[in-house]
Amino acid sequence: MAEAFIVVESQVTDPTAFQAYMAAAPAVVREFHGQYLVRGGRMRVLEGDWTPPRLTVLRYPSFEAASAMYDSPAYQAVRALRLGSTACFNMVLVEGVDAPPA
Repeated sequence: MAEAFIVVESQVTDPTAFQAYMAAAPAVVREFHGQYLVRGGRMRVLEGDWTPPRLTVLRYPSFEAASAMYDSPAYQAVRALRLGSTACFNMVLVEGVDAPPA
């Protein structure tokens, strides 16, 4: 089964309010066996004109696990904590390549 990844582009406009979301989200992510791979940090655009203000990347054991996390009552409660704290919050779920280890 292929792993899955959630990629989030966000622009935080109220850091204080967003901190509540950042403090609560990791527990829900872990509950569904997710792992943060990227959570902000330095960025360099290599090609194109996409310049996201902030990126977050999470890895899950499967597409279904990531979907279950997003749809869970626990995440919906955490999600409510960040409402109004960002100018943009774009989130996509993508399935990884199901390939044998190299």
